[in-house]
Amino acid sequence: MAQALQGTVALVTGASSGIGEATARALAERGAQVAVAARRKDRLDALADDIGGLAIEADVTDREQAVGAIETTVKELERLDIVINNAGVMLLGTIVDAPTEEWDRMFDLNVKGLMYVAHAALPHLIKAAENEPRRVADLVNVSSVAGRRVGVGGGVYQATKHAVGVFSEALRQEVTERHVRVALMEPGAVATELTHHMRPEIRDALSSAALGNEILQSEDIADAIAYMVTRPRHMGINEMLIRPTEQVR
Repeated sequence: MAQALQGTVALVTGASSGIGEATARALAERGAQVAVAARRKDRLDALADDIGGLAIEADVTDREQAVGAIETTVKELERLDIVINNAGVMLLGTIVDAPTEEWDRMFDLNVKGLMYVAHAALPHLIKAAENEPRRVADLVNVSSVAGRRVGVGGGVYQATKHAVGVFSEALRQEVTERHVRVALMEPGAVATELTHHMRPEIRDALSSAALGNEILQSEDIADAIAYMVTRPRHMGINEMLIRPTEQVR
């Protein structure tokens, strides 16, 4: 595989499984040195060993830990060219009678944690965009098809992803002339551990609704993210929505 990212350093959050893990592998295959961050250190260590990367145990809902993940990456790997803001949680269910602590979890991780990472990374990304090897830097915020639609059973999760979309576009307008590309990745149904955190009754209903549909794999999204961050300096992919062919909404 062509080493399009040779000489660059990437940080992937939420890298202990699913899209984050697959993306870390994809970027490493393309030549990047990759730091991987998440709360499950045992999984991170195994991944870092496989890809020759750096494992950073961090809960990005804590601002200090989010900043620490960025600073550790730069200290150990000496620069930061790419950030994949992937950490997130999906807790579906109706708004009526919802356990509101689920709302706190989603906003803390999906919105505030993503913002903390982006804010801490920006000075380093701006610096990387001014220097070799590529003279461009990338921040990819992983959202969801839920950031484009509104429906019963996912209102608060959808609200977090709409917020990610607004934040990403506002930030893109701020830094794009400095060759920091801010991109929004919006996957549809993907086979990951995202559903494992839901209440059992919600998870069972979701599984039944998905029967018979061919859904995406984490590697499909990782390949698309790798495509986004390996475009020429003059080309920015601002947004990418990817659904399984059979997914209607």
